[in-house]
Parts: sequence; structure tokens; C-alpha cells
Amino acid sequence: MGEPVQLKDEGNKYFQAGEVDKAIECYTKALKLCKDKKVLAVIHRNRSACYLKKENYTNAASDASKAIDMDAADIKALYRRCQALEKLGKLDMAFKDVQRCATLEPKNKTFLETLRRLGEEIQAKLKTTFSTDSRVQNMFDILLDEEMEKDKREKAANNLIVLAREDAGAERIFQNNGVPLLLNMMETGKLEMVLAAIRTLSGMCTGHKARAMAIIHMVGIDKMCSIMAVDNEEIALAACNLFQCINDSLTGGDKRVYGKEEALVLDASKDLKTILLSLLDMVAGKKVSGHGRDQALNLLTKNVPRKDKKEQDHSRTLFTIDQGLKKILKVCGQVPELPDQLPMTENTQLIASVLLSKLYDDLKCDPERDNFRDICDEYIKSKFDPKDMDRNIHAINTISGLLQGPFDVGNALAGHQGVMEMMVALCGSEREVDQMVAVEALIHASTKMSRASFIITNGVSLLKDIYKKTKNEKIKIRALVGLCKLGSAGGDDYSMRQFAEGSTEKLAKQCRKWLCNPQIDTRTRKWAIEGLAYLTNDADVKDDFVEDEPAMKAMFELAKSKDKTILYAVACTLVNCTNSYEKKEIIPELVQLAKFSKQHVPEQHPKDKKDFIDKRVKRLLKAGVISALAVMVKGDNSILTDQTKEMLARVFLALSEDAKDRGTIIAQGGGKALIPLALEGTNPGKVKASHALAKIASISNPEIAFPGERVYEVVRPLVSLLNSERDGMQNYEALKALTNFAGYSDKLRVKIVKEQALPDIENYMFEDHDQIRQAATECMCNLVTCKEIQDRYLEDGNDKLKLLVLLCGEDDDDLQVAAAGALAMLTAAQKKLCTKMTEVTTQWLEILQRLCLHDNPRIQHRGLVIIHNMLNSDNNELAKKLIECEMLEILTVIGKAEDNPKRQQVIDVARTCLIKAMDLGLIKPFTSLSS
Repeated sequence: MGEPVQLKDEGNKYFQAGEVDKAIECYTKALKLCKDKKVLAVIHRNRSACYLKKENYTNAASDASKAIDMDAADIKALYRRCQALEKLGKLDMAFKDVQRCATLEPKNKTFLETLRRLGEEIQAKLKTTFSTDSRVQNMFDILLDEEMEKDKREKAANNLIVLAREDAGAERIFQNNGVPLLLNMMETGKLEMVLAAIRTLSGMCTGHKARAMAIIHMVGIDKMCSIMAVDNEEIALAACNLFQCINDSLTGGDKRVYGKEEALVLDASKDLKTILLSLLDMVAGKKVSGHGRDQALNLLTKNVPRKDKKEQDHSRTLFTIDQGLKKILKVCGQVPELPDQLPMTENTQLIASVLLSKLYDDLKCDPERDNFRDICDEYIKSKFDPKDMDRNIHAINTISGLLQGPFDVGNALAGHQGVMEMMVALCGSEREVDQMVAVEALIHASTKMSRASFIITNGVSLLKDIYKKTKNEKIKIRALVGLCKLGSAGGDDYSMRQFAEGSTEKLAKQCRKWLCNPQIDTRTRKWAIEGLAYLTNDADVKDDFVEDEPAMKAMFELAKSKDKTILYAVACTLVNCTNSYEKKEIIPELVQLAKFSKQHVPEQHPKDKKDFIDKRVKRLLKAGVISALAVMVKGDNSILTDQTKEMLARVFLALSEDAKDRGTIIAQGGGKALIPLALEGTNPGKVKASHALAKIASISNPEIAFPGERVYEVVRPLVSLLNSERDGMQNYEALKALTNFAGYSDKLRVKIVKEQALPDIENYMFEDHDQIRQAATECMCNLVTCKEIQDRYLEDGNDKLKLLVLLCGEDDDDLQVAAAGALAMLTAAQKKLCTKMTEVTTQWLEILQRLCLHDNPRIQHRGLVIIHNMLNSDNNELAKKLIECEMLEILTVIGKAEDNPKRQQVIDVARTCLIKAMDLGLIKPFTSLSS
């Protein structure tokens, strides 16, 4: 028995020392070795106390129960189980335990108080439950009463949704026969009733696996799909959200600890598989509306590919490719102008292309990619039919969809024998729909320059011919975009213009003309923006476009429309106009070497220099680009891809370059729009958006720039810029922004601390770069009122306080103001730091004297406040040391000075210090002799 008892005693010592993890380790080892029931009970009871400290209430209750099983009168174990059960929300069971404790020790005040408190809580809970039950029933009565006033029914619907968002409310609805009643609401077919029912179910499924599974079986997956298939955008979106809530709860969104009930919550994989198959059926279902199809594709895009490539399991992707790839390809191949096509919105085919791209990117190895390509190849080949032109254009349109998604797959298929020839043949067809599909395919196929060079040779004359001959504006504009794309194949390299001087400007002028024509349908005008997205690589076109305010405003209005397929083209155009694309650094020596070896050297257009870019930015802001960007950011995630987000972030950063323009950006909602771009997307995109936020946050009132709770969301992106991988300007502007935030409210200061910014800010206080070091010190100055930061300065074994004292001795005025300000506030808040300051460096007195003699009143004032704090620090030895040196003379000279409004603060503090020295008996009052 020696060893288990020894381990138990060792665990007790660790527990008393506050080392709970080590105590648990000792108790666990002792349990494995111990055979004595009495000792086992004690060890379980002690480990229960450890778990209570760790807030692991499930394990605490379990260990206490094991101790009680061995000794039913173990009062400590009973009370510990009571505490754990209370925290787990099982009040009735906790009440029974403390009742037994009070019976065993009737005079124990702790037990009696707990008994009284739990009794009150149980009564309050019962009261709430009964009132909630009656409220739930009342709401359903109102909703299902057709004669009830509309306002009352709407209010009841909203109350039901709100109630379902709280776990207790959701459980009451579920227990009170809520699901069948919600199904009755759906059967009414009335929009507001259907929406209220779906949104209530979403609340009930959120974060609760058991309830979500029960609802799936009560409502039925087919029923949910049929609701999402309805031709109503709001209903489809609400049903999509319900599926997402169910998916999240079934795949890890439920953080509850079920304990013994875990066995009742069955494996959800079967339900998840059924949902996946049902969504794939919806993708190609003829009875599914365009909105329903969009949401089915959105759900697949969001939940099938891995969010993190480090995860090993990508079985959902492989299953989707095997079971549904051909269904997705069928959507890509739809031609709305032909009869018997699937119902679609203007966004459907682009969402399908994005899904194809994400599925392909999620594959791990060549055999998997080969399988994907083989399925696509087989599908395309099955559609080609010399006798049926409709099947041919379906095949070509499918290739277009792949070219907009996994380009390599589409490019390989476009390169197959006969495919390009088929495109060319369709261009010459008499049917306008054939020409339209073929021209679009040519446009998408010329994305890569190698492919573009092939089409320049073979397709330019064909596109020109179509452009000149066709009378159909839809085909004409597409042919023009094809020419635009081919004309911009050299990018912004001035020396690699594909067409003759002036040709691109003429093409752009025609695009702008179509863009400004409201008589042309949105889908066709969208192609005009596509053309400009390519042509604005040319600086002459950029300048002409920003001079044409009606064209800019027309583009911004289209960007705000429901057709979100336009977002990428608008983002490309704006990136080109602001020159915010990634630029390769040109090294002069390498340029000379390239010229010498007769290699191609890219040339910058004269109008791509900074002054021209600045003028373009001003014109874009004047035309209302910010309000358009703010709407674009709200786009659906499946269409607003990470690449598009990155481009929008680049544009925002370019627009916020001039501090004078930042007020305009804030006024038009730019600050709010930047937050999601800084939190989601590609790493370069998040960095650019965070940098733009830092620029705005550094010079504006946070409460105006980011109203409400949004201001707290900005802190994390700013802290992310305090990183050695970011450049100096990003570090500096992030520090300035955090300084501004830290000066506004205590809640913001706490948020900065919680985001782990302190170690980085402290590191930058050691920085060699003067401006970064100053910005970090200013930031720390605004943060030191936080108790947590004061505690860090009180800790031993670091140089934080020493650094602050030494920074006070630097020659930079702004740095001294910040460092001395921080030191003044710290020594005022924590008297111990007054003494510690004298121990960290021998130069402290010399530095303080320099501060007090400084000719800058702001620095001098801070130095004197530090002296005042030291005199008030309850350390008489320190006060005596200060007065016995030259400091008394300095204080006397300043204190005797005549009142001066410009230096009054300094004079008043010096006089206060002298009065304190007199109170301490260190100096005698000065009395003048009477004449």
C-alpha cells in the first residue's frame, strides 16, 4: 500500500501548491495501483476537487460518484458532486446531494446556504419553463389562427425565431410538439409562415446534435429539399441555412459532453451521406428552381472540399466526384436559349464552375486527378453528335464551365482533336445561339497566353468577321470581348501590344458605349465589363475609362445588381485602374543583362507612373467606388471567391493610400466592408485588407469608422500585422492604429491584450528603426492603464521596466513623451514600481533629472509627475534620496517660477512635490524675513 498512499500524499502537496495537472497525474497513477476501497474513495474525492479547479465538471461529478459508491456518507464527495452538477445545469440532482450533506451536518452554514440558493434557482427555472411552455403554445395558436391579425402573427413568428436561438427555448419548442406544428405552418404555403418555420428549425438545430438528428427524421430530408427547391429566393436561402446548421451540428458544431447519453446520439454519417446524395440530385433535378439549385451548389461548395488541406480525410470529395460530377457538368452545359433546359439563375453556372474548381483542388494525387479528367472527357465525348447541334453546343458550353473552374482540365479538353475546330465551325453557324456559345468558349479558352497565341493566329479574323457581320448585339459584344482579351494578352507590358496602336482604345470605347446603354440586358452589359477587365491592362484605356464618369457609374450600379457573376470582372478592372496588382521588383542590373543578351524586357507605360495612378484613384472615389465595393463584399461566398476578395482588398489599399481620402472611405461604408476581407480569404488578401484597416484606424475615431461591436473585430487583423513577416510600413501603421484604439476605451485595451498583442508590441520597443520603436512605445503608453500590463511590469526576471526608463533618456522628443508618459502612469498605479525603477538601472536618477530639466514642457511635466509618484510611494528612503540630491534644487527653481499659462502644469506639479517633501519632514518651509 506504500506506493499509492505516497502518490496520494504527493498529489495533495501539488494541489496545495496550485499545480493541479501534476496533482491529477499523481492521483491517476495511485488509482491504478491501489486496492484498498477506503483509500480509493479518498483519491477519487481528491481528484474530483482537481477537476473542479480545472472546470472539467463532467469528470469531477464522475470521480465524486465513484467515491460515494464506496462510502455513501462521504460528505466532501457529496458536496463536490453537488458543485459539479450545478455547473452542468443539473440543479435537481445537485439539490438532492446538498440535501444529504445538510442532513449529515445540519449546522453547516455552507450547506444550508447552497440548499437555499439551489431551491430558489429550481423554483425560478420551473417558473420560466412553465411560462416558456405557455408562451410557445400561445405563439403557435396565434400563427395557426387564420383569422388573427397579420401584425400579431408576424410578431409571434419573430418571437418564435428568437426563442429557438436560445438552447432552453429551442428545447421547450421541441418538447411541446413544436416540430409537427412547424410543419403545419409550412403547409399553409404563406411566405412569412414558411420562412418563420424554417428559421425556427434552424435555431433548434444549431449546436445540438441529438436535436438536429431528431428533426431530420421528423421532417425528412426529402421534405427539406422540396422546400429548398421552391422558386423563391428567400425560402431557398432559409432552407440552405437550415441544412448548414444541421451539417455543422452533425460534424462537430455541438460541443456538449453527453457522457452516458452519447450512445443514444447515433453516428451521424448515414444522415450526412443521405443529405449529400439529396443535394447532388437537386443539382440536376428538373423540378428544382434556379434559386434552389444555387443553394444546393453553395452547400456542396462549402461543405464537401476540405477547409484545411492538412486534414487527411477527403472522402466526401471523392464520393461527390463519383456520384455527382456528371450532374455538375450537366449544369455547366445548359444553354438557357434552348428548350427543355434546367431552371437557372444568372449565377448558377458560375457557382457550378467554382464547385468544380474546389473539388479538383481538393484532390491529393495524380490518379485522383486523372479520374476527374476521365469522367469529364467521357461526358464531353458522349455529348458530341454530328447530327445534333444542340448536343454539340451543350458539350462546348460544358468546356466553357470547366475553363472557368479547373482551367487545366478545361484546357486539356479544349486541346483535344476536333474541339477547337468545332468552336470555329460553330462561330460560322447561322444560328445565333451557336455563335454565342462558341464565342464565349473561345474567350474562356484564351486565358493562358500560349492558348491566346494559337487563337490570335486562328481566331482573330473569325471574331472580327462575326463582330462586323452580326446584327445581334449579344453576339457582337461577346465577339468584342474575345478581341479585347486577345488584345490584352501581353498584360501591362507596353512593348507587347498585340494589336496596332489605337485599336485597344477603340475596343474599349465600344465597351463603354454598351456599358452605358440601359436598353441592353444586364447579362450582355456584363460582357462589356469583361472586355474592360482585359483592356484596362493598357494605361491609355485606364485613363480614358476614369475620365468617363457615366461609364464608371454604370459599372458600379451593375456591381450592386443581383447578377453576382460580374464581381470578378469589376474587381479586375478596378485592380488595373489602381495598379494594385502584384508587381515584380525590377533590378536595373538584370535589365541591362537582359538587354545585352537580347532577352525581352517589360516596359512600363508612361501613364502607369504614380501621379497618373493618384489621379485615377481620385476619380474613382469621386464616382462612388466605395459604395460599390461595400455591396460587392456582401456577395455570396461561392461567387465571391478568395481570389476576388484579394483583388477587392488590393483596391481598398490603393484607395486608402492618401490620408485625405480615408474620411470618404469611412463615410461610404469602407471601414465596415474591409473587416470580412481581413478575416477571410487568401493570406496576401487578408494582409492587404488588414493594412488598409490600419491606415483608416490610425487616423480616425474608432467609434465612427467602425460603429458598435465591429470595432472589436478590427483588433485581430491589426494584431496580425505585428509580425516579422510583414514589412516595416505595415508594422508601423498597425502600431499607430492600435495606439489610437488603446486611447479610446478600456474594453478596447482589454481586447488588444486578449489578442496576444503585448509580446509583439514589447519586441518593437527594442526595434532599431526610430519610428517603429516610437509607435510601439506610444502604444504601450496608452495600454499601461490595464491591470494585466501593470502586473507584467511588476514581474521579476525581465527588462520591461528597465527598457522604459532607458527610453526616457533617448534624444527623440516624441519617444521621450511616450516612455515618460507610460512610466508616470505605471508609477501612479503601482507604488512598488517606484522602488523597482531604482533597482533596474543605475542611470535612473540622471535620466529623471534630464526629464525634469527638459525644455519641452510635455516631457518636463511627465518627469515631475514621476518624482511626485516616488515621493508618494510610502518608501521614505527613496523620498529622502531624491531630496538629498540635485532634485531638490531643480524642484525649487521650477516651483519658485512665476505663474505662466504655457508652463503652469509643470510649475504646479513641482510645487506639489515640494509640499509633499515638507509633509514628509524632508525639508523645512521657506519663510521670508520681514524688512
